[in-house]
Amino acid sequence: MRGWVRDLAMGARFAFAGGREGWIRAVLTAVGVGLGVALLLLTTAIPNALAERHRREEARSDHTYSQQEIPKADDTLIVLDSDTMFRDKDVRGRMLEAEGPRAPLPPGVSAFPAPGEMVVSPALRELLASDDGRLLRERLPYRITGTVGEQGLIGSQELAYFAGGKGLADRLDETSGARIDSFGNPDLTPSDPWDPVLLLLILVVFVVLLMPVAVFIAAAVRFGGERRDRRLAALRLVGSDSRMTRRIAAGEALAGSVLGLVLGLGFFLIGREIAASFEVFRVSVFPSYLNPSPALAALVAVAVPAAAVLVTVLALRGVVIEPLGVVRTAKPARRRLWWRLLLPLAGLAMLYPMVGQGSEDGEFNQYLVVGGVMLLLVGVTALLPWGVETVVARLGSGGVAWQLALRRLQLSSGTAARMVNGIAVAVAGAIALQMLFAGLDDVYTKASGYDVSRAQMQVRVPDGAELASTAEKFRDTKGVRKVTALTEGYLGDRRGEPEAMAQITVGDCASLREVATLPSCRDGDVFAVQGGEYDTDTAKVAKPGKTLWADPEDTGRAGERWVSWTLPQDIRQARSREDPTGVKRGGILITAGAMPGTLGAFTSGQLYLSLDRSVADAPEHVRNTAARIDPASSPMTWSATERTERYESIRTGLFSGAACVLALIGASLLVSQLEQLRERRKLLSSLVAFGTRRRTLSLSVLWQTAIPIGLGLLLASAVGMTLGAVLLRMTDTSVRVDWASVLSMSGIGAGVVLVVTLMSLPPLLRMMRPDGLRTE
Repeated sequence: MRGWVRDLAMGARFAFAGGREGWIRAVLTAVGVGLGVALLLLTTAIPNALAERHRREEARSDHTYSQQEIPKADDTLIVLDSDTMFRDKDVRGRMLEAEGPRAPLPPGVSAFPAPGEMVVSPALRELLASDDGRLLRERLPYRITGTVGEQGLIGSQELAYFAGGKGLADRLDETSGARIDSFGNPDLTPSDPWDPVLLLLILVVFVVLLMPVAVFIAAAVRFGGERRDRRLAALRLVGSDSRMTRRIAAGEALAGSVLGLVLGLGFFLIGREIAASFEVFRVSVFPSYLNPSPALAALVAVAVPAAAVLVTVLALRGVVIEPLGVVRTAKPARRRLWWRLLLPLAGLAMLYPMVGQGSEDGEFNQYLVVGGVMLLLVGVTALLPWGVETVVARLGSGGVAWQLALRRLQLSSGTAARMVNGIAVAVAGAIALQMLFAGLDDVYTKASGYDVSRAQMQVRVPDGAELASTAEKFRDTKGVRKVTALTEGYLGDRRGEPEAMAQITVGDCASLREVATLPSCRDGDVFAVQGGEYDTDTAKVAKPGKTLWADPEDTGRAGERWVSWTLPQDIRQARSREDPTGVKRGGILITAGAMPGTLGAFTSGQLYLSLDRSVADAPEHVRNTAARIDPASSPMTWSATERTERYESIRTGLFSGAACVLALIGASLLVSQLEQLRERRKLLSSLVAFGTRRRTLSLSVLWQTAIPIGLGLLLASAVGMTLGAVLLRMTDTSVRVDWASVLSMSGIGAGVVLVVTLMSLPPLLRMMRPDGLRTE
């Protein structure tokens, strides 16, 4: 142990006091390791960030199951939801009216806004002050008097406001209104247990996102390996043995990794501050959210230096460092394939026992899942060097640039493979996940039933508002092509406990034709609808001259008198058809002229809007009209499909993490490329001095990158499709290759490499000068 410590310390001194070459290599290693450490720290902070977002969401909750039972007091507050959307972004809105001096303040708010005033989140203030927020300013005609503090928001880019209201007690019977005496949700019930398939998705997402980081860190600690080995030969010349030499090399890597930990912490702190300025897939955080778990951060601090030492020692086992040189410069022994195949085969063996599980068929073993996926992805890093060596040894003749590239790859195929290992692992994991998501999409995505070809938005008519005049306001709204206005309610065949109930639908003839096929129609007609879904009572209730009753409790008017209506003798028959919501309704259709005024209080109006998509911001114009009629109105935007919320959250997390990993891939590849060019600086200068054209050398560098990345992407596609097929069989889902995802993921990986190569051309051109042959 004493010898290990002494030799590691000597290697660390060489890293920082061994001249320019030593500390440049240490800095490059530290930058590569630091980028990986920063992303690892970010990953360890994600659980805390999610927990903090959930805590703040609970702390500001203003709806409880007992909200109707709280009597008015000097410590009560009336809250009315006024949420809206603006260009696919959610805007959280609340109207507040304090009923006493001790009314609770929402988190992040220092004082209640007066009627006509509001306090807003910083992001909403910025949006309202910009030109893009013009339409939203029309919807929120309040004067801004303050800013919501961080404790009242779940993210730095959240759009939220609290506005002062008046007379809100009259709206407590609505689902959006509540009287509370404190914020928070004491009645929160435990969440439903997680679907095993979704848990599998989470495990695979974390492994796929973290594996490229580990591969990059392992590659970074080997930066400058060839020059380091030549320096180590000098140590053999002055008396060190081979084991001591390896330990000194490990000490250099250890020094670089420790410096990388420091830089990684700095990158993380900088990134944490920058993160507050961005929103990725509708998720934003405050810097204070991103506090890594102490245990996980300590694990990173120990694992990274330990991995640096282990990787260096293992790498040098295949290199013979002698006093007069490094034997690796001779023709190396061919790499063996058999043990490289064991890694992916072992991964498949770990995953195979879980085929067909999930949902009702049992949970997945998380250790087998993590281990199996890791072995398959590590198999990419083991197979790629063998593949590059085998292929470049068989490639034929070509131009000068091609020959230069092939010769370099034949001499150092391992170095070329290490540079693209990370991108190959990332692409393999991404392809597998895309196949898994594509296969599960039908399971967690259901048709909404809405006929979006007939209507795209739905607006509830406020209580007390007249249907016809409200519909006319929307017909005059910019971007609205057609309005279907219907009033809906229920009538029973007798007072008290009716034996049969029938839905009534009121509208003009054009609107009624959207829900039934009518023989003919004019104002004053009444129709009995046949063929409605789940409708068994229309035939019993819709008889000429029959008296029907409206229940006051259906509209929250318990204790008021019952209202009756007698069906006309000339009631006509109609056939049901799917309405815009995708439902075949039954019951009774009533034109506006036949509707008795006494039933108006027992019905609610709905407007179904067809929009002109050629009009920019048509939904925003609709929301503005709705807000002028009722500030608490929240028009519904229809979509043809609906996804499970948890499934959608996992997809969002994957895309957010993939964006960070792609950024790391690009930065690490650039550092690796620059380090490779620095090692070949004198060689490039020599070639230029002998008359080699710069274009030829630039093309050779491009080929040196393109050949390994092409082979890496082919291998990544094969492994990714294999892993995706196994994961689909594990979830008992039919296997199909999502070729669009395979091609898109491969294209993204190739695009990242192309961008990095183009960014490395300026330093390459500076190195291709004859004066690069100078030496001290």
